[in-house]
Amino acid sequence: MTRKVRRPFHLHQGKRGSALTVRVTPRARRTEIAGVLEDGTLRVRVSAPPVEGKANAALVQLLAKVLAVRANRIEIVAGQSGLDKILSILELSPEEVQARIQAWIRAQAASG
Repeated sequence: MTRKVRRPFHLHQGKRGSALTVRVTPRARRTEIAGVLEDGTLRVRVSAPPVEGKANAALVQLLAKVLAVRANRIEIVAGQSGLDKILSILELSPEEVQARIQAWIRAQAASG
């Protein structure tokens, strides 16, 4: 009997990596991971405006830093112009993505 692991946010196994659902709030005071919504979507605030792809670029840069991957390993595959997005993270399993995001959230909470 296989027990299914419940994750605090939505991650899906992709062909060569993981997919992550994200809700973005542009024009925030600072760029940060703001938590996890009730439905499991990762909530992210970015200080960049939603103009000319600036908020999307800020989102990708933050996640690249959090996940310790190059920005070109992260792609917005759905929701380019909306607040809700699906991102593809190449070459990381859902478990690796989950562990790195949770570690980042814990570190940010501990620092203040």
